[in-house]
Amino acid sequence: MNYDTTDFQKDVIERSASIPVLVDFWAEWCAPCRMLGPVLERVAEKHKGEFQLVKFNTEQFPYIAAQYGVRSIPNVKLFVDGKVVDEFVGALPEHMIEDWLKKALPGKYHESLREAKRLLSENKIPAAQALLQQVIEGEPGNQEARILLAQTLIFTEPERAAALVQGIEADSEFYDLAESIRAFTKSFEYRTHPERLAKTPVKSRYLAAIDHLYAANFDAALAEFIEVMGSDRSYDDDGARKACIAIFKYLGEEHELTRKYRAEFSRALYV
Repeated sequence: MNYDTTDFQKDVIERSASIPVLVDFWAEWCAPCRMLGPVLERVAEKHKGEFQLVKFNTEQFPYIAAQYGVRSIPNVKLFVDGKVVDEFVGALPEHMIEDWLKKALPGKYHESLREAKRLLSENKIPAAQALLQQVIEGEPGNQEARILLAQTLIFTEPERAAALVQGIEADSEFYDLAESIRAFTKSFEYRTHPERLAKTPVKSRYLAAIDHLYAANFDAALAEFIEVMGSDRSYDDDGARKACIAIFKYLGEEHELTRKYRAEFSRALYV
């Protein structure tokens, strides 16, 4: 079967909207490329229907190779929905390619997750929750579905949200979000058990910050937590600082509130 293409837009970008496309960037003069090519073809035949293999000659279309950052070959990139989602460089043996594919290829619930994200972006929360629950029932270890569902529940059913992120540890791409959710749920316990906090002048402000957080009022929560940091940094085992970091991770570094409060947070650290 001929896997070569001269139409990158059609055979890679457009095609990857319906099936993942594995692109082998190669050249005639490249000895490792000649070694890797037949291996990729065997793997593609073995996984027919899971992805489409395309071989792209970098000598014929150097501008395409440059556009996608191909600096050494063989370079193999996996495209999904028109974007590179993973890659490797060099002539890997077949068993290593198989291991890489297990992690790189989208799961069978890829489309369901994409639809759930669309529903969430349109604020159709119950419909998104139902779809995410279906994904989790079909694939209990799907961490993305667990994180997405936990985010919809953190301010209404925090205990359930915490249960959803159990097992998401430091080796996961969703670890920061999982840690934020765990931190939120721990702080929410003080809303029903304020007696667990030491009686100091900052206690009422600290509880107010937690109430703001529970209401998803991140702006007010950050302002209050930073005030607590400035008054009593050690309160609740450095709880205000930890809460701020959790909010920053939850919102993301590019969120306007993260940018707004980062400088104030840093100043409070050294008061």
